[in-house]
Amino acid sequence: MPCGVSGAPIRTTAMDLTPYRLTAEPYYHPTGHEIALYEHAYAHRLPLVLKGPTGCGKTRFVEYMAWRLGKPLITLACNEDMTAADLVGRYLLDADGMPVMAGERPVWSRERDRPIP
Repeated sequence: MPCGVSGAPIRTTAMDLTPYRLTAEPYYHPTGHEIALYEHAYAHRLPLVLKGPTGCGKTRFVEYMAWRLGKPLITLACNEDMTAADLVGRYLLDADGMPVMAGERPVWSRERDRPIP
């Protein structure tokens, strides 16, 4: 069971990721060795940062790689005002030392429950 900073177990619930798995291959045309680099980083659990102007293909590339690797994909619309707490939530410890959500749910969980148009 995952543990928090205090060492106390964190309550977790399983989430059905089936709706977030891409079933059809998204169109993507490689421009270099980005697919091999991504697969290498994925295999070695290395983080990646994709940077570029709006519309350059960052999201399309990640969609393609999620499909290629058979992984679910949840996309979020972020902006410069977002903080780490907006993404993961704000937690406090209850009387038993268990982490509990404080305030709004994190963006990813609100997005998860939003219907896809």
